[in-house]
Amino acid sequence: MAPQHGDRKQDGNAESEPVMRWFTWEEVAQRTGQGPALQERWVVIDRKVYDISHFYRRHPGGALLISSHAGQDVTDAFVAFHVDKLLVSKYLKPLQIGELAPDQPSIEPTKNKMLVKDFRELRGYIEKMGLLKPNKLFFFLHLAHILLLDTAAWLILFYFGTSFMPFIVSLLVLTISQVQASWLQHDLGHLSVFRTTKWNHLLHKFVMCHLIGASAKWWTLLHSRHHSKPNCFRKDPDIDMHPFLFTLGKKFSVELGIKKKKYMPYNHQHKYFFISEYFYFPVIPRGILMGLIDLTSDLQVLSRAKSYSCCKATQFVSNDVFSITALPPLLFPTYFKCHTFYIAYTKRMLESSWFVWVSQMNHIPMDIYYDKNLDWVSTQLQATCNVEQSLFNDWFTGHLNFQIEHHLFPTMPRHNYWKVAPLVKSLCAKHGIEYQCKPLLTAFADIVHSLKNSGELWLDAYLHK
Repeated sequence: MAPQHGDRKQDGNAESEPVMRWFTWEEVAQRTGQGPALQERWVVIDRKVYDISHFYRRHPGGALLISSHAGQDVTDAFVAFHVDKLLVSKYLKPLQIGELAPDQPSIEPTKNKMLVKDFRELRGYIEKMGLLKPNKLFFFLHLAHILLLDTAAWLILFYFGTSFMPFIVSLLVLTISQVQASWLQHDLGHLSVFRTTKWNHLLHKFVMCHLIGASAKWWTLLHSRHHSKPNCFRKDPDIDMHPFLFTLGKKFSVELGIKKKKYMPYNHQHKYFFISEYFYFPVIPRGILMGLIDLTSDLQVLSRAKSYSCCKATQFVSNDVFSITALPPLLFPTYFKCHTFYIAYTKRMLESSWFVWVSQMNHIPMDIYYDKNLDWVSTQLQATCNVEQSLFNDWFTGHLNFQIEHHLFPTMPRHNYWKVAPLVKSLCAKHGIEYQCKPLLTAFADIVHSLKNSGELWLDAYLHK
């Protein structure tokens, strides 16, 4: 008969070894920080049970990220996000309070056992092939082309003046440079450019703060949560626009209509989306906004860590006034400054539009609902889709046309996505999971179609149910 859950001694000297316990999945599932065990938060990694009730506030990736997994098995998410497993295991050891009882399955009951097994085998094969190792030359050339475009944008104005055509060309070149810098900071934020975490963080701050003029910490805290629970309401910050700006997903739209809630005219949301997209990147003075963001990020870090050290110089330059991109206009004669201001302002709007269409084409048309605690593959595939590969699509989207592969392996260098895609397709075909891949323009159109469909579902429920 299998031993029951409860206290046990580890093998070895019973007097010197710590007391460990057996647990069941039911006991773990109750420790979510809500309900009867209000203050307790447990997670499972490789059958080991960890109590993160106090640690979650000090979690480097943010308290909300790890809390969203409380009461669940996080083995695949843990492997996906952490590059240096040995270093992280040292911090995990003091948090371990026991293991799953021998009579408990290794895979959580809500998850597809065979799919989890096959995915872990696939990941092991990918690691052996070296597909998680970055090609530094690829990223160096990418950074070089960003800096060249940035320099060219200001030289065009300096040498050809501020007439209409130089103005337009400079604007377009600078917009391209900034969007490509956004894709590079995305790579660095996912720790996929260098093998060491330290160098990824350092260059991420440089690109994000000095080239783009935004907060690296703010981006990391939000984007990691998006990857861990994509399209899961109240866990994915990318869909926090529901219900105050848009109604998203078929189920939520009907529920909102039945409750007779109307924060916006949702039946017209596919129309005002074209206006709201231009304001994704704030057009208010960014120095003020980024100062508030950095202050908020600093307070979050201080609240979860006793020791706090960071380069404050990096924080002071994380706005457009002092970023490298905005330095050239300060060196121009007075009559250039008005034109460079309009370029910076218009560039932000174009950059915002480009970014919104690319980032939302993979998620908004997909399933959006509460967290169902599915396995890693099912969670990611229900919320993501791909766009067809081409040299232009790869460059234009920063390889986010391979959104499925990116979500399954978030630390994988993007130049290897195309190599992994056939393997992922085979895995999905074996388990009957839909692997969506669309043309680029179709993916853009699906954003509008899904918003229109959600709005119509809301209106029907609002008026007739």
